Amino acid sequence: MASYGPRLVVPIDVKKKPWEQKLPLHNRWHPDIPPVAEVTVGDVFRVEMVDFSGGGITKEYTAEDIKHANPSIVHYLSGPIRVLDKDGTPAKPGDLLAVEICNLGPLPGDEWGFTATFDRENGGGFLTDHFPCATKAIWYFEGIYAYSPQIPGVRFPGLTHPGIVGTAPSMELLNIWNERERELEENGLNCMKLCEVLHQRPLANLPSTKGCVLGGIKEGTPEWEKIALEAARTIPGRENGGNCDIKNLSSGSKVYLPVFIEGANLSTGDMHFSQGDGEISFCGAIEMSGFLELKCEIIRDGMKEYLTPMGPTPLHVNPIFEIGPVEPRFSEWLVFEGISVDESGKQHYLDATVAYKRAVLNAIDYLSKFGYSKEQSYLLLSCCPCEGRISGIVDSPNAMATLAIPTAIFDQDIRPRANKVPVGPRIVRKPDVLKCTYDGNLATTRNPSSAT
Repeated sequence: MASYGPRLVVPIDVKKKPWEQKLPLHNRWHPDIPPVAEVTVGDVFRVEMVDFSGGGITKEYTAEDIKHANPSIVHYLSGPIRVLDKDGTPAKPGDLLAVEICNLGPLPGDEWGFTATFDRENGGGFLTDHFPCATKAIWYFEGIYAYSPQIPGVRFPGLTHPGIVGTAPSMELLNIWNERERELEENGLNCMKLCEVLHQRPLANLPSTKGCVLGGIKEGTPEWEKIALEAARTIPGRENGGNCDIKNLSSGSKVYLPVFIEGANLSTGDMHFSQGDGEISFCGAIEMSGFLELKCEIIRDGMKEYLTPMGPTPLHVNPIFEIGPVEPRFSEWLVFEGISVDESGKQHYLDATVAYKRAVLNAIDYLSKFGYSKEQSYLLLSCCPCEGRISGIVDSPNAMATLAIPTAIFDQDIRPRANKVPVGPRIVRKPDVLKCTYDGNLATTRNPSSAT
């Protein structure tokens, strides 16, 4: 009899560590990491994934695990998966790999997730100068909905998606990555004025043997030592796709990824139940274990046909994403503006990052009027289905960014009213997020005009 349904190509046991899985996982990009599975175009196949921390962050009601987590040892990916056409010929450099997301969700029996911020000494997040402490909220899933005991009065449908989908880089592309990121790490503080306003560190995560997992390459061997010192970290998105964190990349979506090596070597991971635009708290989606059911197509010579290089080599390209038809429907939004003036009052020139930071800070301060702590609002805006926009980028000197929050996710009316903001214990949101102390000595940023 013919078999129906997706073929499981990468299984996961959530009770085991990433390096104990039946098929080895990896947390680096390198062309020599061997594929663990092979698929043919047109076949629907299932890939299971651990959460980004590989189980290091637990559902215990404490933030100590996130405080002491190493954010550079993240993104345990399932794969690589070698892709062949119907004749058995592998994808080739210069092709486009079209990856359709047919279905996705949390792993059965593991229906929970977390949102968190790293300690400022450990990398922090978008607003780490305002929120230096490690914090965490646990979320539980009720079908398509999520709720958190640490952020009461909020419930919303998730737009589930993978944070990472990417192909393996060629050695030439890998060298380009390492060279430009090393230049940023070594000289960024001297030449990048934005570092004065955004306080996340390090500026880049360079190749390192610490915490390196290279799939089927055995740790401690000369081959492992060589590759570990070359392999790119999975934290930023790059030309191969990777950690793009596009929240609308859900069921029915399609990704057109450039192919840089034979077979493409597709990898995926970092599943999110829900995420706001920007994933501002860094560990900021509702992180979870999960599965994808995928179908691939190879577009021969597609890079040349459809992608325009923006840089000095033909490798300086970016993927194309086709958004699917499935997403939550909200009709009413409260929108917060931000301009490119920082908290000290300093004017920046058409800086959309500074403008978005202002929009987020405005939203956080506003929600504090309705009983939420600022830490609750920070985590909520990182993981709820809010919409970030660059609304203006030509009207010098100010860029204009907006953050839109769907009002239906709250159990109270948060719109401005003539009868003032409601007061009283009924709107105080307790308990608060799980939180640790900040033991570092870096200065924090405070807005003297904000609500306490």
